[in-house]
Parts: sequence; structure tokens; C-alpha cells
Amino acid sequence: MNKFIYKKCAGITALSASMTDFTYKKHAHQEYAIGVTLRGIQEYNLEGSLQLSYQNGIMLFHPEQAHDGMAHDKTGLDYVMLYFEPQLLLEVIEKKDIIRFSKPIVYDDRLQRQILSLSNAICNEKDEALCSELFLSLTDRLVQTKLSTDNKKDNTLIRKAKDMLHANLEHVLKLDEISSELQLSKFQFIRLFKAHTGISPYQYFLNCKIERAKQLIEKTKDVYSAVAACGFVDLTHLNKHFKSVYGTTAFEYMSYLN
Repeated sequence: MNKFIYKKCAGITALSASMTDFTYKKHAHQEYAIGVTLRGIQEYNLEGSLQLSYQNGIMLFHPEQAHDGMAHDKTGLDYVMLYFEPQLLLEVIEKKDIIRFSKPIVYDDRLQRQILSLSNAICNEKDEALCSELFLSLTDRLVQTKLSTDNKKDNTLIRKAKDMLHANLEHVLKLDEISSELQLSKFQFIRLFKAHTGISPYQYFLNCKIERAKQLIEKTKDVYSAVAACGFVDLTHLNKHFKSVYGTTAFEYMSYLN
């Protein structure tokens, strides 16, 4: 049985998940994502390397890290995740540039307890003040342990391409126009983009549309406006792609926010 429950508080989204035969499609979030494997083994490919998070493993993703995800075996998997925008973390730790994690998986009892405390508070709809305080404690621990300041800057062409993709989420992806603007052939652009990001321009564009739809649903509580604003054909089209990244449909996700 596959079960994905989302709750949000203080700018942080908590996911409580159980899955057996579900597989996340390869994707990347614009947010930071950190979580704990509670039962089973989480298997995923991250930047060309196979990762296994065993029980009590803490999974750390910085923004735009391409990955998939699944249970390692038929016994299934239980885990929690926390998602938050880069600016929220940078505000708390008083940094200006994106911070990247030095390791994808760590084992740290104190950090684990803090992740679970914040996740439980959000899932149980505790006060926003408490969730903010728990997030501060969590980020303090992250700074003390596994954050890296080795900042990897985007290639200038890739940054420009990403900006163009973000500016046209309501439209169909037009590779010819973007590659022409960058003075590359279409195939040169695809190869360069995938080498720098780990995913194709189309995958990145689709992921951005899905994430934008998620943000709109959180803001408006209206899945149909998200369909129109993000250029999906209809709700079925959005639900299909939304579920491949978040484990649940856009409509179900909206119901968790009420």
C-alpha cells in the first residue's frame, strides 16, 4: 500500500510516506529536502550514483538535485521528509548563497530527533511559533554538522536557459527558440543542459511546471487555476505528472491543506 500525506506550517512542508511498489519519476525540487528513513531501505539515484538510506538514515537534498526514489525491496518503506524554500534556510543561517550538503546521507541521532520533532509538529498541526522554533533548532544542528559552503555556480548559459524556462511555464517548451537564443544547436543545448543538471531540459521544464502548480494550489486552494496557469491540458494531465513527483494527485494534495 502506498500512502503520502502532506501538511504545511511556517513555510515548511512535511511529508509522511509509506510505499511498497511506487517509484518516483526522476525529478528535482527547487526546495531543500531533508528526511528520515523510518522503516525499510530507501533507494534512489542521485547525480549518477546509487544511494541507499537504511533505517534512521537522514537524506539530504539541496535545490535542483535530480533524483528518483523507491523502496529497495518488497518489504516496503516508511519515511518522513521536510521541504522548504532556499530563502527560508538562508534567512535562518544568515547566508546569501545556496548551501550544498557535503554528503547525501548521514546518520546523526540528534539531527534525526530534530527532523522528527518538526515533522510531527507540522503533521499534528501544532502552532506556527512552535514549528518555527523547531526549524531554528534543526538548522542550527545542520550548520554544526553536515553543511558545505563549497558553492557550485551554474554555468552562465545554463542559468540563462533556466531563466527562460521559468518565464514560460504556461506555454509549450520550444527548444529551438531557447537554443537559438543561446547560439547553440538544439542537440548541443540538450547535451549541455543534461551534463550540468542531470536531467533533460524537458524534464526540468515539466518539474518546474509541477512545482509551480503546487505553489499555486497552496496559495489559492484551486487546482483548476493551477491547470490553466501552468499550461496543463486538463486536471487529469496535471494529476498524472503531479503524482509522479509527489506520490499523490494535485487534488489529493489540496485536500491535505484544508
